[in-house]
Amino acid sequence: MNQTNKNFSFRLVLAFIILFSILNLIVTEPVIPILGFHGIIASKTPVTRFDQRYMHYPQQDLEKLLEHLVHNNYWFLTSQDLYDFFLTKTKKIPKEYSNQKPIMITFDDGYKTVYTKLLPILSKLEEKYGKKVKVVLFINPGTLEQRSNAAIHLGCQELREGLKKGFYDIQSHGLNHKDLTTLNRQELVKELLQAQIQLRKCTQDLDPQQQVASHLAYPYGAYNKQVQFYASKYYLSSYLYNNKMLDYDCLKNYYEIPRIPMNGQILFKQMLQEVAEGFHKFKSQKKCEGK
Repeated sequence: MNQTNKNFSFRLVLAFIILFSILNLIVTEPVIPILGFHGIIASKTPVTRFDQRYMHYPQQDLEKLLEHLVHNNYWFLTSQDLYDFFLTKTKKIPKEYSNQKPIMITFDDGYKTVYTKLLPILSKLEEKYGKKVKVVLFINPGTLEQRSNAAIHLGCQELREGLKKGFYDIQSHGLNHKDLTTLNRQELVKELLQAQIQLRKCTQDLDPQQQVASHLAYPYGAYNKQVQFYASKYYLSSYLYNNKMLDYDCLKNYYEIPRIPMNGQILFKQMLQEVAEGFHKFKSQKKCEGK
């Protein structure tokens, strides 16, 4: 990716954030962007949309984005924060967060670059601003035991380090990243339950309240009624990939939380357009959809 394209990509990211900030002052509906990333690549690595790495995000642009959010007083939600303060509203928003703009940053699949490239950024931002940026990791624990130098996924110790430092919110992405809609009941339960068991086993001494693996992101964003039914037996909520903003006052099904994929220039431009259209829709509507 040349310098012109890199600058264009980052300007689009900032445009999205600025657009959200401005329109959030105009629109009264409660809206939270949940951004979905995968792996992280070195900024100088050339990637085309046909490259397998196209879903991954440039490290330099990610650092600029996170620093912009920190500088502009965003509240980096964990999955439990979203559930407690906005979905169920069982807890009152703490006073220190009352004037902050909520956002959630998520990473799927547990790529090792979340440790090698993201964790240093989070530590750097904390040292510079005195603010901890928390990110939600949706992990497939079936990859945790891959110990070879060529492994592309996080190991248990790498997960534990980020959790111990307070940067990681570790949640489930199924045991082996299988399309849950293709499984029979026994296979589905194994994917959901064993993922929770293994993630909590990895982090048990660091997670006394057992908040690890309390929430789920559907692999490939694929779900149906059966998947939702069994997900509800083991998890408090589940996340999609549907390119939509979260209007939490309208969300009645906690197993259909929307996310915006951050996985390449073209998709990002499409997402930016949908965000603008979505805000216009929120502004013009007086009632939630389906009511």
